[in-house]
Amino acid sequence: MADDTNLLADFLRARRGLVTPEQVGIPVLGVRRVPGLRREEAAMLAGISADYYLRLEQGRDRKPSAQVLESIARALQLDEETTAYLLSLATDRPKRRRRAPREVVPSGIAKLVTSLPVPAFVEGRYLDVLAANSLATAISPRLVAGANRLRDVFLDPAEQALFPDWELVTRGLIAGFRQSVGTDIDDPRFIELVGELSLASPRFRHLWARHDVAPRQAGLMRFDHPQVGELIVNREKLLITGTEGMMLVMYHADAGSEAAGKLALLASAALPPVGSPTRTT
Repeated sequence: MADDTNLLADFLRARRGLVTPEQVGIPVLGVRRVPGLRREEAAMLAGISADYYLRLEQGRDRKPSAQVLESIARALQLDEETTAYLLSLATDRPKRRRRAPREVVPSGIAKLVTSLPVPAFVEGRYLDVLAANSLATAISPRLVAGANRLRDVFLDPAEQALFPDWELVTRGLIAGFRQSVGTDIDDPRFIELVGELSLASPRFRHLWARHDVAPRQAGLMRFDHPQVGELIVNREKLLITGTEGMMLVMYHADAGSEAAGKLALLASAALPPVGSPTRTT
């Protein structure tokens, strides 16, 4: 994992390697020794000198102007979210405390999660599961307070089996995690989590090195559930105001759909057993 003082240089090297000459209209002549653009090609496309671009990638200049970074973003074909992340890498930020405060779910949100008639859980900024209802646990036994979505999706074979689109899911998960954490990577919780996953999962290592950035957002989710088979639901992710990056995540099905019937079946199975009636004499 890169030191935070070199995030800008690491980002530029990683993203340059993901852009092919064909994507930007550069003819390929002979054998190329780099998978993406050469430094001088990236510099030419951004309209800056090759020497200056080299200084940026080597970490010898860490304070380029926003105009330069926006030119580089266009050259590397970055989207809006990733461009915003790139700009943040060259922005002075206040020194954070070494250990972030423990994430505590607001009491009203905790009550809401319990009362919701759909699978729901609260996700922290490090993708920890901070609260979950029984319907969420019916989707996955790993959706319980104290679990971590990164650990489970990357390291637990049972969790991986839930996702027929596992490669797509993991890519989105990492991009959302990087966007959530931003440049605040000096917290021991972050260091421990990324270090553990980098050692244990080649897939995590590969995706982390790409420096993809994307918002944690809504979309369709497809599960291969051991009880009900294929289950396609809508996923909503709502930012919880007054918190540092907590999100309320909910799964719901279109009314009258096959998925709605399967969710109802899982919900009935998740109901607590009815106690034996009290005998009267």
